[in-house]
Amino acid sequence: MLRFGADVLSADPARLDGARRVGLVTNDAARLTADATKRSRAALLEAGVPLVRLFSPEHGLTASADDGAAVADGADPLTGLPVVSLYGERMRPTRESLADLDAVLFDIPDVGARFYTYTWTLYHLLAACHDTGTRVIVLDRPNPLGGSLEHAEGPVLDLACRSFIGDDAIPIRHSLTLGELATLWQREQFPGVRLDVVACDGWTRAMRWPDTGLPWVPTSPAMPSFEGAQLYPGTCLFEATNVSVARGTDAPFQQVGAPWLDVGAVLGDLARRVPKGAEFTEVTFVPGSGPYAGESCRGVRVTVTNPDALRPVALGFLLMAAIATTHRLRFQWARYPTAANPSGEGHFERLAGRRGIRRHYDAAPEDIDADLVRAWTDVGDWHQRVGAGVLYE
Repeated sequence: MLRFGADVLSADPARLDGARRVGLVTNDAARLTADATKRSRAALLEAGVPLVRLFSPEHGLTASADDGAAVADGADPLTGLPVVSLYGERMRPTRESLADLDAVLFDIPDVGARFYTYTWTLYHLLAACHDTGTRVIVLDRPNPLGGSLEHAEGPVLDLACRSFIGDDAIPIRHSLTLGELATLWQREQFPGVRLDVVACDGWTRAMRWPDTGLPWVPTSPAMPSFEGAQLYPGTCLFEATNVSVARGTDAPFQQVGAPWLDVGAVLGDLARRVPKGAEFTEVTFVPGSGPYAGESCRGVRVTVTNPDALRPVALGFLLMAAIATTHRLRFQWARYPTAANPSGEGHFERLAGRRGIRRHYDAAPEDIDADLVRAWTDVGDWHQRVGAGVLYE
């Protein structure tokens, strides 16, 4: 039977080894396998874990704040505990907020893509606790995209493109759990941090989210389904353009479009680039936010047909090339202002993790083919680099 790290600790709080004052980085998406309606923070308190303070990531404790919006400190109506926001005035815990804690737990579901900011909330927590000597305990959860390292996709981040959507040289699709990433960062960057990972029971690297048999709990407002999550590592690249990713519809990241899109021409061009593992159909949608909010958009709907063959990052690059080729004048880059990047400048480079890719779209998008994209998405020595720290078979 599958159990998340939160289930394991709730059943055995003695794993805290006497910690008397404990913080928890979490949000409402963190539930139990035993009860998908139960928020993990409530279960941990009921089990006797001495929580005294909560920390929340982007989208806040409710996991419902708008993408990129600053979130204020507050209080949790469920537990009455104070909540320190880690997405707004600050992106990492202050010394003061850690000074009276014996340990900080981290329990947030991830989607397996480098630019999903929960990853970097964990990274900054490790950095802060490395400086203060505070113990970190990651309550691990499955990577919903699966853990096959053969499915990892770059680009591996060039450190010249570091930001809050990528602060270390990891691929876009990394194929690790957050507990495994924390282990990697302890080994490579924060050797002095006191880290423990409470691993999942019953999860294997071959399992994608549907294999767990558990309901999908939206991890953020634009991630209402696993179907969107498995395409997100590629279609999120469009957030740096004037093409909508269908935020505010029932299928964000499963469809992209614009009022001016010639879908037939795009699909015709895309056919010669041969993205794998998916089929593409014409769709009409009205986004609720982002480019063309409230306007009818003609778009391309992506349906996964073969998860084993799917390479979502490559798919995103190739679909973007088809649109840029068909609409040389209409297709444009766009700024994407957030609390972490108020100007919104350089968003494509921050997402892709590498400079130089954009010029191919500007100069000759018709020449972007599967071979070129394969070079972009190569993960280099990623398998060897993470091999010693994997926690699951």
